Amino acid sequence: MIYGIGTDIADVRRFAKWIENPDLIERFFNKREIKTSGSRQKLQEHYASRFSVKEAFSKALGTGVAGFDLGEVYVGHNAEGKPELRLEGRAAALVEMRCGSCARISVSLSHEKEYAVAFVVIEV
Repeated sequence: MIYGIGTDIADVRRFAKWIENPDLIERFFNKREIKTSGSRQKLQEHYASRFSVKEAFSKALGTGVAGFDLGEVYVGHNAEGKPELRLEGRAAALVEMRCGSCARISVSLSHEKEYAVAFVVIEV
């Protein structure tokens, strides 16, 4: 059964200033998703799509961005390279409290030139 869905879109250009400010990156992103190499455009797309995932997750959970740090939510990949939403700390505890330990979270993310989009589904 679906507990919640969330989607978010981000303007990739917004992240031009972010990639020049390591404090912002460290504040909002998990150390596992921080990238320091790549073209300026690729870095902006990377951070825009990851930020969208965090927002989409908070909408699917129904809490908004409250009760957890955004760095506790990050995108990892399985053995085949499929993106997976991973949770730590209070974000993981919130999902368990609201949805149980068997909750399954699916994520899809994409970017195209100026925009990045993410979609998250939480199932119980």
